[in-house]
Amino acid sequence: MSSKVEKEIKLLRETVSKHDYRYHVLADPIISDLEYDTLFKRLEKLEAENPEFITKDSPTQRVGQDLTKEFKQVRHKIPMLSLANTYNEKELFDFDRKVREALADNEKVEYIVEFKIDGASVSLNYINGVLNTAATRGDGTVGEEITTNVRTMKTIPLRLHHNKSMRYKLIDIEVRGEIFMNIKDFEKLNKEREKKGERLFANPRNSSAGTLKMQDPREVVKRPLNNYTYTLISPGDNLKSHEENLEFLNKLGFKVNPNYAKCTSIESVIEICRKFESMRDELDYEIDGAVIKVNSLAQQEILGSIAKSPRWAVAFKFKAKQVFTKINKIVWQVGRTGAVTPVAELEPVLLAGSTISRATLHNMDEIRRKDIREGDKVVIEKGGDVIPKVVAVILSERKKGSKKVRAPQKCPVCKTPLYNSEGEVAYYCENPECSEQIKGRIEHFASRGAMDIEGLGEALIDIFVERKFLISYADIYHLYKMREKLVTIERLGEKSIDNLLKAIEESKKKHFEKVLFAIGIRYVGAGVARKLAYSVKSIDILINTSEEKLVEIEDIGESIARSVKQFFSNRMNLENIERLKAAGLNFKLKEEKIQQVKENFFSGKTFVLTGKLQKYTREEAGEHIERLGGKLTSSISKNTNYLIAGEKAGSKLNKAKDLGIDVLTENDMLKYLKEVIEEEV
Repeated sequence: MSSKVEKEIKLLRETVSKHDYRYHVLADPIISDLEYDTLFKRLEKLEAENPEFITKDSPTQRVGQDLTKEFKQVRHKIPMLSLANTYNEKELFDFDRKVREALADNEKVEYIVEFKIDGASVSLNYINGVLNTAATRGDGTVGEEITTNVRTMKTIPLRLHHNKSMRYKLIDIEVRGEIFMNIKDFEKLNKEREKKGERLFANPRNSSAGTLKMQDPREVVKRPLNNYTYTLISPGDNLKSHEENLEFLNKLGFKVNPNYAKCTSIESVIEICRKFESMRDELDYEIDGAVIKVNSLAQQEILGSIAKSPRWAVAFKFKAKQVFTKINKIVWQVGRTGAVTPVAELEPVLLAGSTISRATLHNMDEIRRKDIREGDKVVIEKGGDVIPKVVAVILSERKKGSKKVRAPQKCPVCKTPLYNSEGEVAYYCENPECSEQIKGRIEHFASRGAMDIEGLGEALIDIFVERKFLISYADIYHLYKMREKLVTIERLGEKSIDNLLKAIEESKKKHFEKVLFAIGIRYVGAGVARKLAYSVKSIDILINTSEEKLVEIEDIGESIARSVKQFFSNRMNLENIERLKAAGLNFKLKEEKIQQVKENFFSGKTFVLTGKLQKYTREEAGEHIERLGGKLTSSISKNTNYLIAGEKAGSKLNKAKDLGIDVLTENDMLKYLKEVIEEEV
């Protein structure tokens, strides 16, 4: 009897997996949803009655029942290197020349050109045909295991479609690809988050990466993740070419993007890149360039790689997206410091994966320089995560009688007369009780770079300020007293509020430098806050330090010193600090941070950080460097000792090379950090 049940379970598993593949990968279902559900429920029932026959590659096991408490480290069989970027056709010709110079004269070179999908990289390990682990790219050598979350994705096979006719054994393989969200799915997700008052994702890439790091796979399955695979690594098999691997991945049950081309010359590569860029706006997902790879795996082996990128592949980055639209109105918004800045309200237009209806105009000088007026047709640009901006006005389409923009005389919110300091372009509202300033200060305080209070986003802050639950950021730590009122707010409820209160309590663990940045002193960014925290050691000492003494601190100029003293001369600010102290926030540097650090690699050297890091944010990396005696600056000069270059390093990397400055990869930096602070890395 058990043998009969086992056979039926096995047959059902294979049948359901086949239909998953046809529906989610091929988009070509051959049975109705009802028929599929009947098969799936039958499989679930039999496995529940016979748990000894459940296997981890069963379709019923895609969504786990346990929360993922932490992400373990996974070492990649071969490092997941980042690609060098090219931005013009001349650089592609240079890439081709270097490839040919490194190979024998008589060797022919073929290239495969693929879309560069703007998503999150993933590495999938299969042992004997069954998904073993899934991992993020991490630092390129070691990633974080996200197997439980990836198993929820029906576009990724739990068992390979492998049969005896295939000539490769594929015993222990690694498959790499990109996980992303389609643009429409991303927009729908953001609308749902907006309704709930949750923080919106900046773009589909951020939402994909964030989803993969969620702690509960039951929540992951609700997110519309998609994927394409592009690399097959099987050390035990003699794989021949990249093109063959793409075809083979398809046969094994993976989604492979059909938009790739084989080229026999760099001229044809460039033609394909142009074609891909012209297709960009027609796609359902975001791409930001093309990837060019040498087709022959033997030639790839000969070409090898440098510290951070392969010599046999390169990325061709497309130009920043631009669209035309109309400025309906120019409005003025009030920031947390009281600065009043102009914003263009636009006719909504789709740009770089999101619908744009507003664009920054920076200040009056910018408006005058570009002669921007209401009703103008304009060019809008957005590159990567940059805030949309007006690039130019289409003057030929300007209507007669359009009027130049005038600077406001009063605050658009509280009607207080505005102040314009000599030598500054900004206008300021000097009323600290202006509701928009209050919202801005609280939003800054709760932001990721400051106290990082998950769930306390702009929409929720608006509600709390309007209902007088929050009058200052110090009130955040008294919200727990209002729990019964908070849970009655529409679209929130007990779970959302309890999660928020938990996040608020967790934020009390933030170090002094984070708190100092969070309280929002004008001109005191994250780096300056860190510098002040390490110099004065506590808020009480900082309050009592004279302007003259502050200027003596390295990199603290007169404007910063004056702003610090003005902030602490305000009675309301001092009262808020006392309330935050009473709530348990850290206003002293922790003892272990005060201890003298021994002489090390970073001592006395000047560093510049550029590009995207994997292990840390740039701010966190800078914090480590400064704590260990290094100096961090924002620009390259002859006085710079090292440039630390992450992914997508741009002009600073080129300038460092021109000046002969040593360049470190993130792995180099981590190696030196480990020598000093092993327990923190």
